[in-house]
Amino acid sequence: QVQPVESGGGSVQAGGSLRLSCAASGYNCLAWFRQAPGKQREALATLSEISQVTYGDSAQGRFVISGDTGKGTLYLQMNSLEPDDSGTYYCAATVTRRWAECSVRREFDSWGQGTQVTVSS
Repeated sequence: QVQPVESGGGSVQAGGSLRLSCAASGYNCLAWFRQAPGKQREALATLSEISQVTYGDSAQGRFVISGDTGKGTLYLQMNSLEPDDSGTYYCAATVTRRWAECSVRREFDSWGQGTQVTVSS
């Protein structure tokens, strides 16, 4: 298992888009989290080994998770970004016994260093 490594963060104006990438080999359940300053970390979306996806409330409708756990790749396409989307975005990974256990309610044990996203108004 390789510690996840994120890339693709940056600065964008409100209404714009960003695509985050993560490399994480050796896991069958991958996820994106984010943490805004002064707020708790929140789960955005997960991807299982059969490409089943789940989304947290903040990601519904604007963010799309994709990737391939077998190839160790994970992406997050973020559209219609708002200033409240600013924060540090983390890729997380774990191994589950069943694909149905891969969800935004799952606890993850491997984390990347995070990539910063700043959305200006």
